[in-house]
Amino acid sequence: MMVRQNFLIAVLFGMILSGLIYLNNIQCSCNQQITEQGFKLLYNQPSVLVGRTDVASVSPWSAPIIWEGNFDSTLIDSIYKQQNLTIATTVFALGKYTRFVKDFLESAEQHYFVGFRVHYYLFTDQPESVPEVKMGENRSLTVQKVPSLNRWQDISMSRMEKLENLIENELVSKADYIFCLDIDTKFYGRWGAETLGRLVGVIHPWFFDAPRSQFTYERRPESKAYIPAEEGDYYYAGAAFGGSLEDVHHLTKTCREQLNIDAANSIEAVWQEESHLNKYFLLNKPSKLLSPEYMWRDINEKAAQIKIVRFTNVPKNYAEVRPNP
Repeated sequence: MMVRQNFLIAVLFGMILSGLIYLNNIQCSCNQQITEQGFKLLYNQPSVLVGRTDVASVSPWSAPIIWEGNFDSTLIDSIYKQQNLTIATTVFALGKYTRFVKDFLESAEQHYFVGFRVHYYLFTDQPESVPEVKMGENRSLTVQKVPSLNRWQDISMSRMEKLENLIENELVSKADYIFCLDIDTKFYGRWGAETLGRLVGVIHPWFFDAPRSQFTYERRPESKAYIPAEEGDYYYAGAAFGGSLEDVHHLTKTCREQLNIDAANSIEAVWQEESHLNKYFLLNKPSKLLSPEYMWRDINEKAAQIKIVRFTNVPKNYAEVRPNP
C-alpha cells in the first residue's frame, strides 16, 4: 500500500513539474485576457493569422519589434517572473537635470518592470539634491557621485565609460539585465518583461517613418561612427538601450573605445554617443527592437501607429537646463 501511495505521489509531482516546464516555454502573439488557476494559466489560443498590419513586427534579421498588440503582458510576466531576475537601470542627472529625478523615479515605480526586482543606479554631481522617493518591494536606488562637466556633449560621451565600469565592478553578480535610460523622461505606460533580450535597441521616435537618407548618422569618414549614405537599418535612440550584462558591456566598451579614438583625432561625432550607438547596432544587430512607444517625443503628440505612449521625453528649455549651447 505504501509503495502504491509513493508511486501516485511521484506521478502527481511529475505532472505538476511538466506543467511548469510547459508554461516556461509558452509563446503568445496575442493580447488576450489571462487568469491563473493553481498551476495553470488559461488563455485564448494564439493565432499566426491575427495581428497588427499597420506596422512591421519583425526586422529583416528576424528580431521582434515590440508594439502594443503583438504581445501578451500577463503571459510574458508569468514566464520571466519564474526566473527571479534583477534588472539594473542607470540614469545620469548632472547639473540642473536633477530636477527630473523625482518624476522619473515616481513614474518608474508605477510602470517600469512592476513586480520585478529593480535596482536603479543614479549618477549625479549633486547627491544632496536627489529627492526621497518611496520604493516598492524589491526596488532600490544607489546614488553614485560623479564629477561635474561643463559641456552637455561631454556628459553624453562620458556615459559609456561609466556604464562599462559599473558592469565590470559591481553588476556581474547583482543583475541579469541592464537598461540605460535618460533622466529627462517620464513613464506613462507599461515597460515590462516584453522588452528583455540579449541586445535591445529603441527605434527613434523622430525617424521611425523616415527613409535612411534622412537619418542623422555621422557622415564624416574621419569618425569611427561613420555610416555611409547607402547604409543603415533603423535610427536608434541614445536615450534608451539595454540587454544582458555581457552584451551591454561589449557595447559600452566598444563605443567608449571608438569615442576615445575620435577624441584623439580631434573629432566629435554629430550626436556623440548616440552616433556611436547607431554604428554599433549597424554592425551588431539588436536581438530585439522596441517601437517608439518606448521612447516617444511628447505625451501630447500623436501618431496613428502609436496606440499607447509608454515612455517619453519631458518638454524642457534646453538652453536653460544645459550647461552650454
